[in-house]
Amino acid sequence: MSKDIHIKKGLDIKLKGEATKLTENAITSDVYTLKPEDFHSIIPKLSVKIGTTLKAGEALFYNKADEEMKFPSPVSGEVVDIIRGEKRKLLAVKIKADSEQQFFDFGVKDPKAMKAEEIKSHILASGCWPFIKQRPYDVIAKTANTPKAIFVSAYASAPLAADYDYVLAGKENELQAAITALSKLTTGEVHVSVGKNANSPLAGLNNISLHKVSGPHPSGNVGTQIAKISPINKGETVWTITPQDLVIIGELFLTGKFNAERTIALAGSSVEAPKYYKTKIGATITSLVNGKLKGNNNRIISGNVLTGKAKNLKENLGYYDNMISVIPEGNDYELFGWSLPVFNKISTSRALTFSWLLPNKKFDLNTNTNGEHRAFVVTGAYEEVFPLDIYPMQILKSCMYQDLDEMEQLGMYEVAPEDFALTEFVCVSKQPHQEIIRKGLDLMLKEIG
Repeated sequence: MSKDIHIKKGLDIKLKGEATKLTENAITSDVYTLKPEDFHSIIPKLSVKIGTTLKAGEALFYNKADEEMKFPSPVSGEVVDIIRGEKRKLLAVKIKADSEQQFFDFGVKDPKAMKAEEIKSHILASGCWPFIKQRPYDVIAKTANTPKAIFVSAYASAPLAADYDYVLAGKENELQAAITALSKLTTGEVHVSVGKNANSPLAGLNNISLHKVSGPHPSGNVGTQIAKISPINKGETVWTITPQDLVIIGELFLTGKFNAERTIALAGSSVEAPKYYKTKIGATITSLVNGKLKGNNNRIISGNVLTGKAKNLKENLGYYDNMISVIPEGNDYELFGWSLPVFNKISTSRALTFSWLLPNKKFDLNTNTNGEHRAFVVTGAYEEVFPLDIYPMQILKSCMYQDLDEMEQLGMYEVAPEDFALTEFVCVSKQPHQEIIRKGLDLMLKEIG
């Protein structure tokens, strides 16, 4: 049986502003921020107070439901602010970075000589566990579970996504150390997916099951690959991890340090010179985009344009994000926009739109939704861009009226919000699909666990 994965259903959104393969060091942030909201379903409990000095890798807070699960500081320095919201909910922890970074020494380890429990304890103690997510529910993996498989997608098909082959070049030793360690934590295989014609550093690793992926977005989504390789049934668990997080885990074993370095792609049509920058998790948006944008009327997104979060200059890079997208803010009014032929927008419909005539054209799109929120309209457009063997309209509706039995039967255990980013993009009803799925998953997690 071939291990190649070819996706037919989907949509490639070609945008202007792809990052050129040139890497620079970003301006060093004075303050780095960690936000518990980046770790869905976690109830944080503080391990520090204002004025605490710590080294990179020491815990800032931990999970109340599982105290072994720690969330470390990306830098060494002093805790200068702890921001709380209603009912003293922890919103953010800010660390003023030292001019010379100090790393907590977790000890050099050889994953080949370690047992599964030793590896798990080491990853937990270092604060690297939050990099490991699980399906179902798309949350940080429960430490008590053993997954039937682990999935790594090194093929990025999202608009303007960072090129993993370029970003991971020269990181083979770190990647192999992480794969060796993680392979002992599953009863199955570590499935690694790369582009069909890619020259990926992951392709030559040991202890993996390699898959070559082709087709339109969302072929690079790990959820699509899980559905094609090892679908999730009730009672089963799989873990997922991104390639750059693998590097951090591998470096932990090889050096004993928690090095929160990220190579991020600064991309989008509103960026003067899109390229790659080296920074750290929790860096300020200002340190990455200041002086690099065209004009002032832009939307800054931590992540890609389909699944990322809007940020302002005072906020920080998302914990799991490896790119920042900047596109024009769509707050202008388009006269007769509903009735004139459209040449500069992407559409799956051929009614007054002509993007289908130019499949390789790159567009300069803004954030305008080109319509208002309304009740679901049955058009069949979702099924054209949704490659999973699931009924997208029906599962969205079951989430809205909170029918747990129906959600189970329709395949909720397999999906994550990002799997519905394209259906949200093509939705003529402008329904927030990703938000609907997230609320449905939260309900299942609460009621079923």
